Amino acid sequence: MNVKLRSQTDLRTGLTGAEAAARRAKGEYNEQLKKTTKSFQMIFRDNLMTLFNLINVILAALVFVTGNYRNMLFLGVIISNIVIGIAQEIRSKLILDRLSLLSQTHVKALREGKTCELILDEIVMDDLLILSNGDQIPCDAIVREGKLECNESLVTGEADIILKETGSFLYSGSFAVSGNVVAQVCAVGKQTYVHTILDHAKQVRRHPSQLRDAINFIIKIVSIIIVPMGLLLMGKQLFFTHATLNDAIPATVAAVLGMIPEGLVLLTSVALAVGTINLARKKTLVQELYCIETLARVDTLCCDKTGTITEGSMKVEKVIPYADADADVILAHCFHDLQDNNATAQAIRAYASPQEGWRSCETLAFSSARKASGVTYEEQGTYLIGAYDFIFANKDEAVEQRISSLAAQGKRVVVLAKSQDAIKDDLRDMRCQLLALIVLSDPIRAEAPEILTYFYAQGVDVKIISGDDVRTVAKIAETAGVRDAQRCIDATTLKEEDMEDAVERYTVFGRVSPMQKKQMIEALKRKGHVTAMTGDGVNDVMALKEADCSIAMAQGSEAAKNIANLVLLDSSFSHLPEIVNEGRRVINNIQRTASLFLVKTSFSVILGILTLFLIPIYPFEPIQLTLISTVSIGVPSFFLALEPNHERVRGNFLRNVFSNALPGALCVVLSVFYVYALTAIEPLSQEVISTLCVILAGSSSLAVLFRISRPFNMNRRILFVLMCLLFLLCIITPALASWFMLVRLSPLQLLCAGAGIIVIPLVQKGLFYVFERLMFVRPDLT
Repeated sequence: MNVKLRSQTDLRTGLTGAEAAARRAKGEYNEQLKKTTKSFQMIFRDNLMTLFNLINVILAALVFVTGNYRNMLFLGVIISNIVIGIAQEIRSKLILDRLSLLSQTHVKALREGKTCELILDEIVMDDLLILSNGDQIPCDAIVREGKLECNESLVTGEADIILKETGSFLYSGSFAVSGNVVAQVCAVGKQTYVHTILDHAKQVRRHPSQLRDAINFIIKIVSIIIVPMGLLLMGKQLFFTHATLNDAIPATVAAVLGMIPEGLVLLTSVALAVGTINLARKKTLVQELYCIETLARVDTLCCDKTGTITEGSMKVEKVIPYADADADVILAHCFHDLQDNNATAQAIRAYASPQEGWRSCETLAFSSARKASGVTYEEQGTYLIGAYDFIFANKDEAVEQRISSLAAQGKRVVVLAKSQDAIKDDLRDMRCQLLALIVLSDPIRAEAPEILTYFYAQGVDVKIISGDDVRTVAKIAETAGVRDAQRCIDATTLKEEDMEDAVERYTVFGRVSPMQKKQMIEALKRKGHVTAMTGDGVNDVMALKEADCSIAMAQGSEAAKNIANLVLLDSSFSHLPEIVNEGRRVINNIQRTASLFLVKTSFSVILGILTLFLIPIYPFEPIQLTLISTVSIGVPSFFLALEPNHERVRGNFLRNVFSNALPGALCVVLSVFYVYALTAIEPLSQEVISTLCVILAGSSSLAVLFRISRPFNMNRRILFVLMCLLFLLCIITPALASWFMLVRLSPLQLLCAGAGIIVIPLVQKGLFYVFERLMFVRPDLT
């Protein structure tokens, strides 16, 4: 891209404080477009401006016209739901925003002649940024000094490594693979190239979520049905049964009101918000809300070795000489000139104590693709540090055996080599002399064996994917408790077309390139697996982006943290089971409560259709549905959605939900037919019909609550008993019964209602039995 700087910032000093402040005042600062949480405005908008809220307001206005204000009680429930939803989301936002500060991305910049660290919002136009391996480019910039190898796959889709030199353009969103540069900012915030792409993009990839898709499907179907159904019911009662407006409106409102699963979306949002709050307390930052659910569904966990199952705190154990040369002195000079900051470089730098004195004329920064770095000096020649296989074309059998022996002990081995040649694109084309083997170790995380055991117990397969020597990786994996660690392969021997077979056959992969990591995730997904990827390095970024759920360590690279769905702020592997448990709580509890909501929605739709053709008038008043909803849906769902639930997620969400909801709904419909059948024995007034329907529909709904509350614990038992008592109280207390428009029943009518209540569990059991087999749902899931 041909972009010119409007002015050249002094490379010695950078911007002054006054110059930076002036640019910020003009709006020339790097305003962040990606937010971890919703704004307050979005929270209020999403909770208030919904289709169902609009319908509820219209229904309330219609009831208001009739003067029967009791039937507007449902509006109080809606308002309380909205208040609870807004309050919970704001609480979640405040906690997550505070937590986000701990993982905020910082970038080095030159201001007033000193190197300082800026958060992304503090960068202004013409700032000089100091960028190196692992950094994600925060805004568009032009290289002023140095060389940098960049991966632009997140911006352009091309995974090639691009060399950036003086005058080269750096895309915001790309990340540095190796090297160091000073770059001058040429575009910030909405003016960056990547933002213009997003502005014109037709589609944005959303995080996959079976839960969200299922609820959206339910809302879509209900939204399609609800308006025409309401108009048809109103038309029938006004023009065919010749009901008055004051009679037709409450009946129509009751039918439409029953079809709306008004609290389902709210409850899902609240459950997810509570999940993010719980994880925040455990030092886990959730950057994508629905990833909590996804991790609970994962069947394959792919882990990088360094920094994930190991601590990532390498140290040099020993240096084995192979020539008459002082390896320690050479390393000290090399790592004065090399600016690599990966774990191996940090360990060697700590061991060798960098010192200056030799004059370098070329440096080669480490990259995961070439597995080596190097320096050429004017007098001393070229020195390379890296993997033996990537430096020497002609291998020495004795050296290979020694490296194999050390790798089999779980050690990382890099070589120090010398050449009189200049650095070439393929280092194996250089004539090199082996000077020494550098032996490093990386302790296994104390919690790793326990965590791996947990995932195996949950039926999750674990794959270890690393850029290290496959023998080293296999030994560390075996020690950490990875099953079948001996099923390992050197990824340099793999072809892309063999990847699908390899990911199923092998457990441990060594010498994996960044592109191969991504290909492995893609292959697993094509095989139908739900994948999670943990990583901390810039070489993990493409795989993290491709995985269904991505997890980064806070001590890892900025690029990895920015792309991940979850960031472990204390870099502790031990939080993964906690995240899985939160996901299970959300899925299992929403699955339970969704069944309650859809019982009412389903029987209301069915009764609405039957009212058009068979039933003379809709059997419920709006206030009566409010009673049924409160005792069998509203109060129970709130408590059930938030209680602990760590059962494994089984089956399909929609299938599991409807296998509970439809039998309960059909039982209500049969109860209504039963009531109308009683009119053949004794003529019944509409008030008596409504009262009997409320008693039987409420009992059927409570029977569903009983079913989904199993297995009972103390809290569920108390909740169920209290809801039954509350329902009974509203029926038998004259004042409450009158408020809910229920009338006194004759002894015969009470006997018929009692018989219906006794039969309901038997009918439901039969219906559940049929649906379990028709919908292929295992009995233990319902």
